[in-house]
Amino acid sequence: MPHAELKFSDDLTFDAVSLLQAVEATIQRHDAGSGACKGRAYPARTFHHTHCMLDVSMLSKPHRDADFTQRLLADLKAEMERHLTQGCALSLGIRYSDAYYITGQHNP
Repeated sequence: MPHAELKFSDDLTFDAVSLLQAVEATIQRHDAGSGACKGRAYPARTFHHTHCMLDVSMLSKPHRDADFTQRLLADLKAEMERHLTQGCALSLGIRYSDAYYITGQHNP
């Protein structure tokens, strides 16, 4: 289950939920078995320079190679640009979890 963290200066006006939904759909287009993407948005009230940064974390899998990652990066960047109507610094990264990452469900 991927995670997406969106961090941005709060002078940007865009629909963060819509962008996070588009991020999830984009990941699923590239990897149908990826599951839901847990998205979080963090607007920064205090900042230096207008910016938007998307950080995506995914589990390492054999099919998520360099070619997969470059194609996904390009499509995620295009989604960010579609949702952002103001000029800003733009950052985007995909990170893969190592062998010491645990994922699961807690159901007390």
